[in-house]
Amino acid sequence: MRVLYVEDESFLGKIVKESLESRGFEVHLIEDGGKVMAAFQEVQPDICLFDVMLPNEDGFSLTKKVKALDPDMPVLFLTAKSQSKDVVEGFESGGNDYLRKPFSMEELILRMKNLLHLTQSRRGIETQNHAEVKIGHFVFSPIRQTLVSDKAEHSLSHRESELLNYLYQNRFDIIDRRKLLKEIWGDDTIFNSRNLDVYISKLRNMLQQDGKVEIRTLKGVGYRFFIQA
Repeated sequence: MRVLYVEDESFLGKIVKESLESRGFEVHLIEDGGKVMAAFQEVQPDICLFDVMLPNEDGFSLTKKVKALDPDMPVLFLTAKSQSKDVVEGFESGGNDYLRKPFSMEELILRMKNLLHLTQSRRGIETQNHAEVKIGHFVFSPIRQTLVSDKAEHSLSHRESELLNYLYQNRFDIIDRRKLLKEIWGDDTIFNSRNLDVYISKLRNMLQQDGKVEIRTLKGVGYRFFIQA
């Protein structure tokens, strides 16, 4: 899971970053609120961990900007601010959960996984169904976010897994590009449209080992996902 972690306390940030990375997370640590949105666009995280009190821009304001780009992006606040009004303001800004400092890594990871589970459910991935699906020579697991063949095993990001799942679920239909953008990203802005192109290219590179699996572009319309018998 790709994590955008924003914390201006260097010592705490380093500890949390190293702890998450030791458990298999990919963590991008930012200490300045003014640099977060550029990092968000570059990293394309699966989840955001925001401190509230930050230099140049606070966590509540950043959350509003993030949610404007991706309404379903899970945001978890990690903060020492514990008054009720702060909690309310956090949720009103679009935050999904609130963890007060000091916290345990076990609780943090549990909350992160819970938020991801809820996000997957909201976007239509059947998280209660642990069955893998066959895509040509590949086995795709939406739950583990893996795409495996006898030649390679790909670990997918949350967004890659969502997109592949959507293509697979709509494999018998013409997939409208604008509808796909709204389903996965929340809107069809130019920024998200460019991101879609990048992710389609990534999936094509993974799937090219099997010549019978193809993501075909229908110019001006969208896509068809072909799996030949």
